[in-house]
Amino acid sequence: MDLGKSVRHRALRDVVSRQAIRTQRELAAALKRQGIPATQATLSRDITELGLIKVDRGGSPAYAFAPGRSVEIASEERLHALLGAIPLDASVAGSILVLKTLPGSAHAIAASLDRLRLPEIVGTVAGDDTLFVAVRDAAAMRKLRKRLTELAQRG
Repeated sequence: MDLGKSVRHRALRDVVSRQAIRTQRELAAALKRQGIPATQATLSRDITELGLIKVDRGGSPAYAFAPGRSVEIASEERLHALLGAIPLDASVAGSILVLKTLPGSAHAIAASLDRLRLPEIVGTVAGDDTLFVAVRDAAAMRKLRKRLTELAQRG
């Protein structure tokens, strides 16, 4: 890890633990006040690497650390933490599973799914609060939905 990234990650941990940060723009502004510039793309990667997720805090989503809060936790455990901590609505559109979640959370879910390298998934595309998961066929769709449901519900 380069020195700039290390400093930025340390600052991100500090900011998120001290205040409710609701958007990447707020996060960038908080870092800028500390003299640490960061682009939106950089912040997106940092959010995934640090294990940040959006959780509902009094009716408003804000960044928080997922249990385990680092990339050292296994991809499946990270996905379980994400799915258990944030609301998720799933719909099927042909061979695409459409997942809707809190703003800012879709990328983290997509990244976790990508790291799992599940054979039923052809690819993922994430926006801010919506994620498209392309699957191979109807059987793959059933298997993936079952796996995601189990991950979201297990204790």
